[in-house]
Amino acid sequence: MKHQMAGRKLGRPIGHRLALYRNLVADLFRHGKLVTTEAKAKEIRSLAEKMVTLGKENTLASRRRALALITDKALVDKIFTEVAPRYKERSGGYTRLLKLGPRPGDGAPTAKLELVE
Repeated sequence: MKHQMAGRKLGRPIGHRLALYRNLVADLFRHGKLVTTEAKAKEIRSLAEKMVTLGKENTLASRRRALALITDKALVDKIFTEVAPRYKERSGGYTRLLKLGPRPGDGAPTAKLELVE
């Protein structure tokens, strides 16, 4: 039974799934938006929100916690210096999820995940 089990497996082993999450979160902050399947977007949304919250704290410990997920130092610097200060007055809801419809190749439901301005 699946009682109290959060998260999606996405048909991948744990290492592959974590690598996928890291890459998608990095791409979201690198480009500001991301088009992927709905399930992946819903999983990435919570990780991205946590990264912005860490950026708002702007301490050494929070920077190290962000580097544990996103290994690109330049991208973490961008989160802490450019992205997080934009949301200084905002207490959450840094991302927007827009459903786009089925993907032409396989019919998978797609969504656009973007950072709110």
